[in-house]
Amino acid sequence: MADSGVQRVAHDLLGEPHIRGRRVSVRQVAALVEERDTEPETVADRFDLDVADVYHALAYYHDHPGEMQAVERERTDAIKAIDDEIERPDGVEPDVTDDA
Repeated sequence: MADSGVQRVAHDLLGEPHIRGRRVSVRQVAALVEERDTEPETVADRFDLDVADVYHALAYYHDHPGEMQAVERERTDAIKAIDDEIERPDGVEPDVTDDA
C-alpha cells in the first residue's frame, strides 16, 4: 500500500483533480466505484493507494459537482475534437455515441 501520509487532491496534472503525487484522477476513481461498482478497496489495491485516498477522492467528487461537470465536458470536447481530426477511409464512420 501507499505510505500512510495523508494524500490530498491536487490540480497540477492536466488541470484535472487527482490524488496528489499520483496520476489517478478523481473522475477515474468515481467512475470505477460509482459507475462500474468496483469496491473502494479494489480501487485502492489496483492503484496502490490507501483506501482513505479513494474515499477522499469520492468526497471531493461529490463536494465539487460543478468542477467535476466542467472536467467531464472538457474531456468530452477533447475526445470529440480528436475524433473529428481522424482521417478515415471512405465508407468508415466512427461509432456514434451521444452521451451529452
